[in-house]
Amino acid sequence: MFQILETKELTENIYFMVVKAGRVAKACYPGQFVIVRMDEESERIPLTICDYDRAAGTVTIVFQCVGAETKRMARLKAGDSFRDFAGPLGRPSDLIAEDKEALKKKKILFVAGGVGTAPVYPQVKWLHENGVFADVIVGAKTKSLLILEREMKAVAGNLYVTTDDGSYGRSGMVTQTISDLVEKEGKRYDLCIAIGPMIMMKFVCKMTKELGIPTVVSLNPIMVDGTGMCGACRVTVGGEVKFACVDGPEFDGHAVDFDQAMRRQQMYKTQEGRALLREEEGDTHHGGCGSCGGDR
Repeated sequence: MFQILETKELTENIYFMVVKAGRVAKACYPGQFVIVRMDEESERIPLTICDYDRAAGTVTIVFQCVGAETKRMARLKAGDSFRDFAGPLGRPSDLIAEDKEALKKKKILFVAGGVGTAPVYPQVKWLHENGVFADVIVGAKTKSLLILEREMKAVAGNLYVTTDDGSYGRSGMVTQTISDLVEKEGKRYDLCIAIGPMIMMKFVCKMTKELGIPTVVSLNPIMVDGTGMCGACRVTVGGEVKFACVDGPEFDGHAVDFDQAMRRQQMYKTQEGRALLREEEGDTHHGGCGSCGGDR
């Protein structure tokens, strides 16, 4: 059992939990995720790692209530436990393997949208701990939906907050802030890392491609099973079939077929849609096991 040490509601329908999981905390890196399960009857839920403390043996997760299972999870309190807390899964951020001195010479921009701020935070924090200061854009629909602003400000080189409705920070979409920073304020970036809703990442990539900025995206929003067996997170990257949970979750954003990924995301929600995807994709429908029928 994995005990919950702390819980809080960050904003409407978005929750924060610190979990005692020493083995995961010891082995995880920014960019990876865990699969949690409340009890033997519960669904398995993949969640990106928001933070970790190796010395304390804790892992922090942030999740949004989007269905019955996550609503149940939101009712858990400090002292309750998860039946399973499996990980770390997925590939760590490519930044981890780069030479630290080379990283210090790069101008890096992170773009976080909504709950995507949670997986952006550990990467920015890791860079900060290694003497690299990245700019960060955090976007939300409105001020009340912003999360982790104080924590992000403590580790970012420059933090730019934007709200769609102009209720706080800069007004407009995150793409407008990217454009303003580069074209009006003279900023130059060697790399952009964008994490958030699929539609946000699509348009960030469209913008950065026009600006000539290499861009990495995290496709954690399309994961369901988290082990490569269900086929939900199948995506085409540079003309090749990949699965976000085992091949990613990070990919070259300019090579991702976002339209296909979003279409599959919608179709996968219904039994009829899954059946059609199996028919269209044949033996390549599934990930790690090939054709287990795990989504039937």
